[in-house]
Amino acid sequence: MAMTKFAMTFAGQGSQSVGMMAGFADMPVVRRTFEEASDILKLDLWALSAEGPAEIQNQTVNTQPLMLAAGIATFRAWQEKSVSAPALFAGHSLGEYTALVAASALGFADALLLVRLRAQAMQDAVPEGTGGIAAILGLDTEQVRLVCIDAAQGEVLEAVNLNSPGQIVVAGHRTAVERGMALAKTRGAKRALLLPMSVPSHCALMKPAAEKLAAALKSVVCKVPATPVIQNADVRAFSTADDIKHALVEQLYRPVRWIETIQAISTSGATVVVECVPGKVLTGLNKRIDATLNCLAISDTASLVAAVEATR
Repeated sequence: MAMTKFAMTFAGQGSQSVGMMAGFADMPVVRRTFEEASDILKLDLWALSAEGPAEIQNQTVNTQPLMLAAGIATFRAWQEKSVSAPALFAGHSLGEYTALVAASALGFADALLLVRLRAQAMQDAVPEGTGGIAAILGLDTEQVRLVCIDAAQGEVLEAVNLNSPGQIVVAGHRTAVERGMALAKTRGAKRALLLPMSVPSHCALMKPAAEKLAAALKSVVCKVPATPVIQNADVRAFSTADDIKHALVEQLYRPVRWIETIQAISTSGATVVVECVPGKVLTGLNKRIDATLNCLAISDTASLVAAVEATR
């Protein structure tokens, strides 16, 4: 019997919630992974996950390592239960680092330290209150790009997360984002929502952060992934360490091309996409991008077993 060809995806910032790992509390591998990460960062990530509080959990410097630890803990739980291996990996923004760890391209310890540095560099690049990020619902990518051009008025405003048809995130200077939201509504957007994130990710304002990340990556060991990882900036799976690192740097100030990523997964012949981190943000997007894919989310041991069955 032929094995199901499937891809595994990892979410980024915005999928965290207090108690998100509660459904795995009975799996020792999950707790061990959190202990390993906590020792590396000198921060109790399990307590942060289980108890929050949300405002501490949502601080970028905490969220990024927390989501990486949660993703790898969930992936290791998967490895204990499944005999099947993904044909492809992908991760949304921060989730790309989780995907690279799962694919054995980056070490877990290196990645944890790297994403904490990345988070701090992103926070430092734009003073609190001067950046903004918003979701525009109901316009296509080209319509949103034109809104950005017309609303920028000399400031930075870019389409940064091409998440699904009709859901595009924009980021840049706070005042430009607010102008863009108003203009998008006049051009037919159903909604324009300011997102509760202090960092305008994936736009030109992140170039100073990208320089710090590039410097840090020089001393990080990166291997050719055991399984291809489709990276955000180019929608390509790279086969050299230098190309992978370059893509991670560019990812900070270039858009997350998630629509094309899921289309590439579908074109590869994969029929199932498994979201391997608590929360179902990507699963909702993935279904809207390609309704022919069987999109599953692992959020507890029951959904883990269901995903294992679907990928035999």
